Amino acid sequence: MADEALPSRLAGLVALSSGDARLDTRIRLTCGRALSLPPLPSEVDLIDGASDREAVVSAFAEQFTFDVTGIGENQRTHLLSALGKNAFRAVVAIFIADFVPRVWAGLGALGMGKPGNGGPVKWDHDTDPIGAVLNDFVPAVARLRALDPVTTEVVRLRGAVAHNCRLCKSLREGNALDAGGSEDMYADIERFETSERLSDRHKAALRYVDALIWKPSRIDSEVAAGVRDHFTEGEAFELTLDVMRNASNKIAVSLAADAARVSEGTERYLIDEDGQTIFG
Repeated sequence: MADEALPSRLAGLVALSSGDARLDTRIRLTCGRALSLPPLPSEVDLIDGASDREAVVSAFAEQFTFDVTGIGENQRTHLLSALGKNAFRAVVAIFIADFVPRVWAGLGALGMGKPGNGGPVKWDHDTDPIGAVLNDFVPAVARLRALDPVTTEVVRLRGAVAHNCRLCKSLREGNALDAGGSEDMYADIERFETSERLSDRHKAALRYVDALIWKPSRIDSEVAAGVRDHFTEGEAFELTLDVMRNASNKIAVSLAADAARVSEGTERYLIDEDGQTIFG
């Protein structure tokens, strides 16, 4: 794989904090229940009744995990009122608690294990999770090159629709277009099972994307077998992390910061060698 440090980076995300250990534990327990998966390990296993502030964050975290498109202006306003300037950091902490267990479940279903030992971790209150996720982990995943660009783009667009990210839906990756991606092909993603334009490999990837997004605690053995049949271990690892990278759009969607870049049609962009998005 292009970045041998990625498994340890993924494992390291679980220690990152919103800045409030009690709130972090509340977030992890809430996300674990919503996913029907074990929450991420922490120093605290149980906490007593929630404060009003914690209840607001728990409700937001539950909707974020279950279906981010259901977060409305009222819930968003309550979160911002409860957390003030710390709201963005807390939402990134929710994303970590929401998606790292999905990745672990996916890797487990594929027989690839998971990073870390799964034991208790010590909260890291000093490292900014915003930078660690958006400026470090996400670009590192984007630098991976085991998957072909069309499959990468098909997977991205499936996640864009699932999370109703207006920004993501307004963009088209240039390398994928140059490699044979097209609007006709992309139009088939929503009904991919009956598509004649999408390959069996694409369909196997999309079934896995749907499993990670909608039922990570019950990944069907046939879905996992399809990934193993059509992808090498390195490709499957990248595919799994691509779903997480794409799902960082949930942060923007939850805060209504996902406005499209163009009012009509789509805009072409590229992912450069550093994993950064280049527009124009």
